[in-house]
Amino acid sequence: MQDILQALEDKRAKARAGGGQRRVDAQHAKGKLTARERIEILLDEGSFEEFDMFVEHRCTEFGMDAQKFPGDGVITGQGTINGRLVYLFSKDFTVFGGSLSLTHAAKIVKVQQMAARNGAPVIGLFDAGGARIQEGVDSLAGYADIFMENVMSSGVIPQISVIMGPCAGGDVYSPALTDFIFMVKDTSYMFVTGPDVVKTVTNEVVTAEELGGASVHGAKSGVIDGSFDNDFDTLFQMRRLVDFLPLSNREKPPTRPTHDDPERVDMSLDSLVPANPNKPYDMKELIEKVVDEGDYFEIAKDFGKNIITAFARIEGATVGVVANQPMSLAGVLDIDASRKAARFVRFCDCFNIPIVTFVDVPGFMPGTKQEYGGLIKHGAKLLFAFAEATVPKVTVITRKAYGGAYDVMSSKHLRGDVNYAWPTAEIAVMGAKGAVEIIFRADMGDPDAIAARTAEYQDRFANPFVAAQRGYIDDVIMPHSTRRRVAKALRALKHKKLENPWKKHDNIPL
Repeated sequence: MQDILQALEDKRAKARAGGGQRRVDAQHAKGKLTARERIEILLDEGSFEEFDMFVEHRCTEFGMDAQKFPGDGVITGQGTINGRLVYLFSKDFTVFGGSLSLTHAAKIVKVQQMAARNGAPVIGLFDAGGARIQEGVDSLAGYADIFMENVMSSGVIPQISVIMGPCAGGDVYSPALTDFIFMVKDTSYMFVTGPDVVKTVTNEVVTAEELGGASVHGAKSGVIDGSFDNDFDTLFQMRRLVDFLPLSNREKPPTRPTHDDPERVDMSLDSLVPANPNKPYDMKELIEKVVDEGDYFEIAKDFGKNIITAFARIEGATVGVVANQPMSLAGVLDIDASRKAARFVRFCDCFNIPIVTFVDVPGFMPGTKQEYGGLIKHGAKLLFAFAEATVPKVTVITRKAYGGAYDVMSSKHLRGDVNYAWPTAEIAVMGAKGAVEIIFRADMGDPDAIAARTAEYQDRFANPFVAAQRGYIDDVIMPHSTRRRVAKALRALKHKKLENPWKKHDNIPL
């Protein structure tokens, strides 16, 4: 019996060794952790239960029958993050460069299916070189099997992808189907085709960083939701993110004890909005002063900076925050901001997370670049997302809410449950100057008349009371009481029930 037990331990030791010490050292030399080291940091100590440790590929082509490693380049299993169940897979770059074979894919599909059945998030740690070329179409079939599970689990369980090394070809499409993607700066890359192929096909000379680094996908393409300095920091932040999320769509958002009084007021908010309507202020200051302990997890902070999307807590329960940011492009809605916020709103609605919206929006971005890029369709995505959402929705207008952008930003007309405005709010079709130039075009030659008309329009519409008279605003509140009023509204909406008409699925303007 002892011999059998020792043989088992020897097999386990071989599997844990991955591609061998030389390749482990090479991984460390690049500033990267190994697949197993990453799991140890991500999960609670001692909680990891590994599956399929002894699985090996079945390929016999190109001498592959003589090259076999237990586990076949991916580590899969379950564990806990702060005591809550998660499933995960971690690609091992030391074994065949983390490339995907049919059996490698089967291991990933198994944990995806277990996560969906048992109602827990699935986290993928990517560090891989794409398809295993020696397996040909089998590796492509493996990718498709993974993609199918991604799609079936969408809106059922949270899916998080963490890019921790090279990620190319089929390995970028699975992350693209998940809810969130994060990267490690300087050591991770995402691209459909690498720099060498790009040079051959298009004659472009480009580095891996320029083609698919964290800075590119964080600020330009908007493919990822954030990036961090190193493996350790990235995995720590993933633990933070999971703390905000329900385990599945069958659950309410998680709550945790808080010592931050929901009745707390902050008098500094009364002077947050400048007297000059064209002067910016930082909307993040409002978010920090309203949410519990000033703590929030921002999503896609480097992309579409004119809108803020973040997870936070109020009275210990998770909320999604959407807020225009006057510090960037005056908080205008453009293509990037609309796409970013629409996806975030839909995630919150999928997973029963209430949405708190802070509004200071002068309208949609004008210009040929936006129109040629399809602003009409992209702006409609955000409108659609807010309109279809059935979770509790609380909206606070702090300053400008102009034109169609007023409608789009979780207005009462899109089934906003509780809509507040500060006394500084301006709810109108457009700013006073632009409106007067259109309405009183005949008086344009008389500066005094135009000034008088502008003051008249300002007095009539540059306030929240016309909207309040019509019931489009539920109350005009003191800025310093925003936390108290938002908390009270969310408390009242805790048992809200609202269902959309039956349909196979909607047809959002993609």
